Amino acid sequence: MDDSSRGGTRGSSRRRSERSSGPDRSSRTDRGTGKGPGGGTEAQAKDVCLRLLTDRARSRAELAAKLEQKGFTAEVAERTLDRLTEVGLIDDADFAQQWARSRHLYSGRGKSAIALELRRKGIDADDAEAALDRIDSDDERERAVELVRKKLRTQPPLSTEGDRRERALERDKVVRRLVGMLARRGYAQGMAFDVVRQELAALGADTGDLPAD
Repeated sequence: MDDSSRGGTRGSSRRRSERSSGPDRSSRTDRGTGKGPGGGTEAQAKDVCLRLLTDRARSRAELAAKLEQKGFTAEVAERTLDRLTEVGLIDDADFAQQWARSRHLYSGRGKSAIALELRRKGIDADDAEAALDRIDSDDERERAVELVRKKLRTQPPLSTEGDRRERALERDKVVRRLVGMLARRGYAQGMAFDVVRQELAALGADTGDLPAD
């Protein structure tokens, strides 16, 4: 091999080496687009969030989880969520109040169930407590009464005649079913039992031997 051939080979090797040892452009964040490695841009992340917020209000933690699922980097997600918080499109305190009110009025949820839902959505304790404080005990009891009355309308009335022991057994089944329904919706057991006892008594059922709570 002559010198010119060897020189050409050495030159090609150097160029390949320089290309392979140079900075990995794909691993650096593109400052112009806000794109991180393996994820989308901040503009794309914002678009995802806005589509989700069009559907309903969401907590910051919910949006962060969605961005993670879609492969956005933590840095891109954080900057995007910070920006949306600055302009008021993300507001966990307001979200908590809307959620608590809606779940109580339209879904009949009690305070303990709503508190659990807010925790699952990443709402901090202070925001959750402020939202739950807007549901007072009278409101909660009134909603429990509505739920019990609705349920009682869908089942045959309790018998007021016949063997007293059999009537008591049938009544106790209804009490357990209704108290369980309220408990699953997040109502305190004491309130649930009192509401059920009151509503059965109003229908003429014998509730004199039921405990006070």
